[in-house]
Amino acid sequence: MAAARCYLSRRTLHYKLGQTHTYHVFVFTVPLLMLSLLPFLLPIFTFNLTILLRKVLIVEDENKQLIREIIKDTDSINLYKSMRETLIYLTHLDCDDTQSIMLERLAAQVNGSEWSWHNLNTLCWAIGSISGAQGEEYEKRFLVTVIKDLLGMCEVKRGKDNKAVVASNIMYVVGQYPRFLRAHWRFLKTVVNKLFEFMHETHPGIQDMACDTFLKIAQKTRKKFVVCQTQEVVPFVEEILQTLPTIIMDLEPHQVQSFYESMGYLIGACENPQQRDTWIASLMDYPNQSWTAIVSEAPRDMNIMLQPETMKQVLAILKTNVRAATSLGHAYVSQLGKMFLDLLTVYSWYSKGISNVIATQGVQAAKFSQVLAMRSIKRETLRLLETFIERSEDPRMVTATFLTPLLNSVLGDYQANIPDARDPEVLSLMTCLVNKLQQTMLGEVPRILEAVLDCTLGMITKNMEDYPEHRIKFFNLMRAINSHCFQVFFQLPPTAFALLIDCVVWAFKHTERNISETGLNILREVLHNVSQDEAIANAFYQQFAIRLIQEVLVVLFDSWHKSGFKLQAIILKTMFHAIETGMVKVPLWDPNAINDPTMTNQRYGRQFVENCLTVSNVTKTQIQLFVEGLFNTQIDLPTFMNHLRDFMVQLKEFASSDNAELFREEQEALLALERQRAAAIPGMIKPVDQPDEAMY
Repeated sequence: MAAARCYLSRRTLHYKLGQTHTYHVFVFTVPLLMLSLLPFLLPIFTFNLTILLRKVLIVEDENKQLIREIIKDTDSINLYKSMRETLIYLTHLDCDDTQSIMLERLAAQVNGSEWSWHNLNTLCWAIGSISGAQGEEYEKRFLVTVIKDLLGMCEVKRGKDNKAVVASNIMYVVGQYPRFLRAHWRFLKTVVNKLFEFMHETHPGIQDMACDTFLKIAQKTRKKFVVCQTQEVVPFVEEILQTLPTIIMDLEPHQVQSFYESMGYLIGACENPQQRDTWIASLMDYPNQSWTAIVSEAPRDMNIMLQPETMKQVLAILKTNVRAATSLGHAYVSQLGKMFLDLLTVYSWYSKGISNVIATQGVQAAKFSQVLAMRSIKRETLRLLETFIERSEDPRMVTATFLTPLLNSVLGDYQANIPDARDPEVLSLMTCLVNKLQQTMLGEVPRILEAVLDCTLGMITKNMEDYPEHRIKFFNLMRAINSHCFQVFFQLPPTAFALLIDCVVWAFKHTERNISETGLNILREVLHNVSQDEAIANAFYQQFAIRLIQEVLVVLFDSWHKSGFKLQAIILKTMFHAIETGMVKVPLWDPNAINDPTMTNQRYGRQFVENCLTVSNVTKTQIQLFVEGLFNTQIDLPTFMNHLRDFMVQLKEFASSDNAELFREEQEALLALERQRAAAIPGMIKPVDQPDEAMY
């Protein structure tokens, strides 16, 4: 099909506004037929696009609470992305025509001639899709008309279902235009107050969408809420806090938690620490009252803590705090300081409760509903601590205030529990501590390893399937220690360090991609760390190099671990380079088995690799040429990877299979270039995907 190469600029698109001071050129190829059919394409898209991009299932969790589970439809998402990009291109081609077509379709919805839920949904999706693709003045006039018509439609439509559909579309559209909301405070405040009204609407889905939209708006317009606007007496966030109990009175627990996260984003935008802490105290006052009542009553009657309703309430309070900590970040420290010791006390209570039940009723009690509820509280406690530590901006304060009591409460409990009662979140929390505090954790890492190493390995080394959460979190912890506290590994007994290397090998041979790549990353970083000290490097290579080369070659050529190709190549290149350049000065071979005074590491390394590569459909000469290329220290990593690929595609294991993963780096580079190209086109990056610093 013939095509026209169109050069569009902000000046030519918006000449009526006189915006001649900017001149951004966007180049893309558009079929000539599309240009001629522009007036017809847009209505087709707005009517025929099916936007069932995700299915939301309401399911019960292990505590019998209803939660939302989102299932993504990948095919629909790809269709959605293509349609959205086309709409944006069409908008750039003719902004006026795009607006007029959409407004005509909206008018047909208002007068009822083309009214249907599907038509309104797809039209509003199309309206939301072109956010940012128009000049601000164009967008302002367009959006004001759209919202006015939708609000009018919501008033005149009869039937709760019809009103709910219109209301949900209003919320969707306003959530897609944060730039407009930031520029028009009165409209933003009106929209938020309308969302608060929708939070009392009991029609299915309306409250969820109101909370989701409020969260989206809070993330992208947060600073507008914490300053006193013109003709306002106090910042709007203060008004919300004053009426907070009324706003959330009809919400379900998961909706309340979403609301608290939204408020955290708003309050976190305040740059005055004293004012921010005051607002945080006001925000958390209601859950803190409930928490204090429960904790103060428990010492008089511990059975209260085991009542299902109490455990449900404690879990809800903890989840609310997790969401608040997520959005508040480091500022959450003022709230955590109030409940930290009580938090560890409650953790200890439920740890003892679990142990007592298991002691009296056996190991099978770990699956009882009461024990599962207690474990949920423990796990949420760990998530809360991890959420705060991860976002903390003062490692010294974390070390001085929280570290010692936290480790005292958590590590012994993890080690003493039976495998089915050990929480993988403990490993995740330890990883977070090591990543955040880094060298400060040198003195504590041996204690952590003593508590988690043997007991966790006993759980995950029996087979490849059991305890999947513990597996990946354990290897993430090993990687964090390797990155920040590597010296600790050489303080371990030789057998313990050898066991760790065995675990790394086991990890990168695992068929689960995330575990395999974590193992490869650990090994890559171990090689980098040992290379910093000649004595350590020689001892390490003498004990482990030959075995590691063999194991990496196994996964490189087995066709099941293609996703780790680049990391495998980096590891092999690093080790071959160390051998070829003479960095390794100790013999890699066993002198008792090879009595040859002329043997060198370079020669032995080549012979060993050649023996590993004896395959049926490749000649000895091909193998020798391949191995010689592996030990070539003059080539860079891309050339080394090409050398590997050229040999691999000759093997029968790869000849008839999909080898796209071997070229993943090149594919990712192309995708990055495509994202960069898209970023230059106004509207192509959705508002929700734009960095927050660009959204104030």
